[in-house]
Amino acid sequence: MAITISRDKSARGLLKEVQEISGVDLSQCYQCKKCTSGCPVSSLARCSPSEMMRRLHLGLGEELLASDILWMCVSCETCSTRCPMGIDVAAVMDALRKLAVRRGAAKGEGNVPLFNRAFLKTVQVFGRTYDLAMIAGYKLGSGKLLADTEKFPTMLRKRKIALLPPHGADRQAVRRIFKKTREDGAAQ
Repeated sequence: MAITISRDKSARGLLKEVQEISGVDLSQCYQCKKCTSGCPVSSLARCSPSEMMRRLHLGLGEELLASDILWMCVSCETCSTRCPMGIDVAAVMDALRKLAVRRGAAKGEGNVPLFNRAFLKTVQVFGRTYDLAMIAGYKLGSGKLLADTEKFPTMLRKRKIALLPPHGADRQAVRRIFKKTREDGAAQ
């Protein structure tokens, strides 16, 4: 794939912002592509983690913030674990996502942002993920209330989903984390 590079001042600014937010020195990356070889979603995305790193090196600007990998990344940190230089590639992806949200860049395709919000809301309220509430929030947001409902009895019977919320979570600690994150401007 050919990459067209338009160098401008904002591109260098983006690289600097990503390094400041993530705390990662991107000049350490020597493009071994181990981050991509372990990534569970790189084959589904149009742009791989190693390509994102290279594009940052080459000085690409705002177009990086519209990349699909930002919203497909599951933050499993396999990329960071595999990096022989110890680069936290997952932190770079997080930084790019934060910048994309701040600047109003394109969001993930489909209902990925809706799913993320539903998931995080259940963690915030219950201290842990609560599948039933997350599914309800997602279905209400997507407007597809009856889609896949035939699977629910089987999931209950096989104990893949619980009717009651989880116990044992320190809900107050989790709420403090969410509050602190909002105050720091990291989540929206």
